[in-house]
Amino acid sequence: MKGPLFYSKILLFGEYGIIKDSKGLSIPYNFYNGALKVDEALSEEAARSNQGLARFAEYLDTLQQEDPSLVQFDIDRMKADIAQGMYFDSSIPQGYGVGSSGALVAAIYDKYAHDKITVLENLTRDRLITLKSIFGAMESFFHGKSSGLDPLNSYLSLPILINSKDNVEPAGIPSQTENGKGAVFLLDSGIVGETAPMVQIFMENMKQEGFRKMIKDQFVKHTDACVDDFLNGDVNSLFKNIKKLSHVVLDHFKPMIPAQFHKLWEQGIQTNDYYLKLCGSGGGGYILGFTEDIEKARAALKDYKLEVVYHF
Repeated sequence: MKGPLFYSKILLFGEYGIIKDSKGLSIPYNFYNGALKVDEALSEEAARSNQGLARFAEYLDTLQQEDPSLVQFDIDRMKADIAQGMYFDSSIPQGYGVGSSGALVAAIYDKYAHDKITVLENLTRDRLITLKSIFGAMESFFHGKSSGLDPLNSYLSLPILINSKDNVEPAGIPSQTENGKGAVFLLDSGIVGETAPMVQIFMENMKQEGFRKMIKDQFVKHTDACVDDFLNGDVNSLFKNIKKLSHVVLDHFKPMIPAQFHKLWEQGIQTNDYYLKLCGSGGGGYILGFTEDIEKARAALKDYKLEVVYHF
């Protein structure tokens, strides 16, 4: 048995902000993917995944008993498949901010949910919000509180625009220019990040009035502007706003940026060769970069591995 593929995702804009109702924009990233498989002879990694799925099945069983109206799964079939050696075979790096748990959640929902909402039907706003709620509850097993956005992106394999918590819609993003010099890229920090502690730091900071004011007046404002610019294809305005956003993140989200990248971050803002921002919750994993000239960015970041994900 091999299930359908579910892809990783990149949240271009909106990390942390979407917790506080900023806009967000998430795109599928087909470079990484995962699928459910069954094998009798499991490798060490597959066996770990198999044990994780067994714990997840127990969690989902409890979840559907606590809130029967939210979602119901064929838990018996899921447990039988796990006993047969089912695991999630994935190339998506964990702790890198590209949605490894999201793809797994999407795969489990697709295979075991009763009365599931499918990608083929008319995806009204209500259906999208219902899916997002189900996925949020499912993904909470992996890292505390989840918005449900990663699994939603993986499940639909479409760009998703988050207008607010209760307003999400599939988005048309400008098509890429094949030979464009501008690019969005991933920079590998070489460190695995953990979502839960980073979100914890953010929630603690949100208790301070000054931090809350900065989130509302600067972070959310620049994030919303970036989303609008990107969707409208206004590259000039986009880079002005990304520079501001990059600055705000460096000033106020230092714990989420690995220490050895603080200088690199600042260098980008000063030279305008590239601008960096968080990819997911930060703390490690990938850092997201934007540049108007990918060759300049490559030269400035020659000691690092860059993966281009979008061309302007």
